[in-house]
Parts: sequence; C-alpha cells; structure tokens
Amino acid sequence: MPELETTDLETDLSLFKYDNLEQLPPRYRKLDESERTERIERALDELGDDVLVLGHNYQREEIVAHADFIGDSYALSKRAAEADADHVVFCGVTFMAESADIITDDSQTVILPSMEASCPMAGMAEALQVDAAWAEITDAAPDENIVPVTYMNSYADLKAFCAEQGGLVCTSSNAHKAFEYAFERGDKVLFLPDKHLGENTAHRLGMEDNTAVWDPWDPEGKDASEVAEADIVLWEGYCQVHERFRESHVEQVREDHPDANVVVHPECRREVVEAADVVGSTSTITDTVAEAEPGETWAIGTEIHLANHLARWHPEVEVLPLCGDACMDCNAMRQIDPNYLTWVLEELVEGRERNVIEVSPEEKELAGVALDRMLEI
Repeated sequence: MPELETTDLETDLSLFKYDNLEQLPPRYRKLDESERTERIERALDELGDDVLVLGHNYQREEIVAHADFIGDSYALSKRAAEADADHVVFCGVTFMAESADIITDDSQTVILPSMEASCPMAGMAEALQVDAAWAEITDAAPDENIVPVTYMNSYADLKAFCAEQGGLVCTSSNAHKAFEYAFERGDKVLFLPDKHLGENTAHRLGMEDNTAVWDPWDPEGKDASEVAEADIVLWEGYCQVHERFRESHVEQVREDHPDANVVVHPECRREVVEAADVVGSTSTITDTVAEAEPGETWAIGTEIHLANHLARWHPEVEVLPLCGDACMDCNAMRQIDPNYLTWVLEELVEGRERNVIEVSPEEKELAGVALDRMLEI
C-alpha cells in the first residue's frame, strides 16, 4: 500500500480500498416494490434491535420509509454511536459509512448497501493527491504554518491526514468556527474538498479577498508560490448537485412565485448563496420548512429527494424544487436501491455481513482526533 510523503500514513485510492464490496446478486435485481417492501419488513422484524437502519436526507422515499433515523451524515453517525445495535446499515455514501465506523464501538459493524454509492466530491480530494499538493504548498511557504481543514464529506484517510498536520474536520454548519480554530493556531488554511463551501465561509469571515484556488486537475495551471500567498487556499472540488444551481434559477422562481422564499445549501455557488433568503445545512433547510407558517412558499436549493420529503412531511407549506428533478438528483445517493437494502438485510438474517465498511485502526484513531478537534469548537 502506498505511503504518504509528508506523514507515516499508508493508504490507497478509494477505488482500490473498497474493491471488496459486492454487487447485487442477480436474483435480487427484478424485485417489485410490494415484494421487496414485504421482505425488508420481515427481515427487520427478525433482526429486531440487532440492526439500525440510517437514511440520509437525500435518499428516496422507499429507503427512508424503513429507516430508524433520517438526517444528515454526521447526525446519523452520532445516532449509530448512541445505539446498541450490532449492525448499522447506513443508507448514504461511502464517506458517511466511514464516519459511522470511526465513532461507533468496535463491536458494531457498519454496512453500506451498495458498492456504487461513492460521493464524487469526496473522490475529488484523495489523501494521496492532497499529500502531494501539501508538499508543494508548504515548500512554497516555509515560514508559514498552514492548517488543513477538511469537510465532513471526505474519506477517512483525508481526515486522518488533516489530524496529522494539526488540522480538523468541519460540517457545513460549523465551517466558520473551524476556520477560526485554524487561524488561532496557524497562519493559513487549506480547505478541502469543496471550494464553494470554502468561498462562502471566507465571505462570512470577511476574508473573501484573501483566497486562492489550488487546482490539482490542471498541472500547467498550478503555481504553488502564488497560491501560498493567500490566507485561505481552496481545493478545486465541488458537489455535483449543488454546483448545478445558478442565480438564474433563483430569479426564475421569484418571477414565477413572487411570494416565494429561497433556502439553499452552502455548497452552492457564491452568487446563488447571495441571492437566497436562507443558507444552511440539510438540518437548517429541514428546520426552515418545518417552522414555516402555513401557506408560505419555499424553494429548496439542495438534492431533490429532501425537497420531496419536505413537501410530503409539510403539506401546509408549498415546497418547490429550485430547478428540475434531473438538476437536483444525486446519482451516488440513488445507488442505494431498495433491492440492495433487501439483500443486505436478508443476508444479516442468515448471519452473513455484506459490504462492510471498515476503517483501518490507524486511520480510525487519527480521524477520530480530527473529529474531536471539531467538537472542541
């Protein structure tokens, strides 16, 4: 396994770390909705308290209908840690299952139903790639203390890397506090993998003029000495759902619905955030609609399934998608098919664990340090 240049960590690209995950057996591929619903419920009844099913906000209705808890990624991981269940079935994406494995008891097993549910944004900042960039950027600023901050939407080895370099993890809700923590301990911040959340956080702190973007995808465009002059270095990464929203979508919804309010996620582009009425995490978006007055109209700038859930959960509020279904759909989340959920649960009934996500002990310990530092803020 490759070793990082700037730390003693050994890791590999995520593509190879999870090559043990299995595809759906053919006999499960043509189940209809009624059959799989019946089989899921039967398996859950047999497993009882031995299993906990977690459903991320971006999962389809057929998944969250069977979830014990619904929420955002870190909140769900905390639910897993608080539970006594032997098996945690995380209906989300790979980095979320990793986070759950980091903070749960060693006796608990975390299962990701589908091998294909891998967040593209997390894959835009692999630890091996960041390690190479870190060597260049720190060499270009030898007298500066650079503190890395990684978004929760990253792999465990990158969280571990940040801990080794004196950094920490953040969520979309506390990114500004993570930046403040970093600046109290260093001179500069390297933020990854989401440049839009980083830019929006810099604006919140009044540091928008002190940022630069490091683009690892353009070897000819990188100039470490120039980038290292900035106080905040943003990694060239983004969420493929939130990056699709445009200011024109906000303008169109206001034209079509003059009384509409707009709430968007901070992973959106800066101009979209500026045009919105409320900006916040999936929890903030959920709370905003839940607390709305009957008859209010809210346009939702995040993944389509959360918008659909909110419309279903709060029929007294008019909930609108900020752009069309195709624009707002997360392909990675969609890989958690109900047929996969049926399969992994029935395998547990038979005493077999499929698609287990297990973070190595060294990564787990260091990533836990990065998470603990986040909790300090």
